[in-house]
Amino acid sequence: MTLEEARKKIIFALDINELAEIEQWSSLLSTKVGMFKIGKQLFTSTGPEAVRTIQRHGGEIFLDLKYHDIPNTVAQATVAAARMGVKLSNLHALGGYEMMVKTMEALDREFKGGERTKVLAVTILTSSTEETLRGIGIDHSVQEMVVRLAKLAKSAGIDGVVASPQEVKLIREACGDDFLIVTPGVRPTFASADDQKRIMTPAEAVSQGADYLVIGRPIAAATDPAKAVDMIVEEIAMAG
Repeated sequence: MTLEEARKKIIFALDINELAEIEQWSSLLSTKVGMFKIGKQLFTSTGPEAVRTIQRHGGEIFLDLKYHDIPNTVAQATVAAARMGVKLSNLHALGGYEMMVKTMEALDREFKGGERTKVLAVTILTSSTEETLRGIGIDHSVQEMVVRLAKLAKSAGIDGVVASPQEVKLIREACGDDFLIVTPGVRPTFASADDQKRIMTPAEAVSQGADYLVIGRPIAAATDPAKAVDMIVEEIAMAG
């Protein structure tokens, strides 16, 4: 794998609050990473201007708002995200088959078969454990639930999933090579695990079949963030 191919696999998580910080990170990393992830924290603080700011710097966006609501609400929210020109958006697979189908139907009507935002389904959050699932009444294992939800999402026409690197190989086997897999819970060899439970290094995750890697603190907390990205790119390239 070339360094450029490896670079495009990195999604930098913008766990920040201010537009000025977006400007700073966009200027520093827009040519270094493949995408920027805007989550609930940043979008609640700054709204769509966060998307526009990154786009002005030439960056691509993964809008990570994890929609989970009645089918029509999720469908219309996803269309609104797609109209902003984000590359990826997502919803919760636990919202069910009808919610996912109606979302993809709404996108097809809006874009009439043309290029559009890719939609990902969140399976089981990387902070969750077997105990977490039992606490909410799910008696199946994490791995079983992840694969079940990934297969449900694919059957509904969803483009891919967000899942722990620990389940990437299982999802790839169950859903095939044309199904996107975006993996948080990735920690470079030089970084700490923080609060993620099911983690893997970038090289390991790519080797298992991950298409994109979401990485935040190992870059943001580094003394030299640009250098940290270069080190991660090298790790990924070695896996290719």
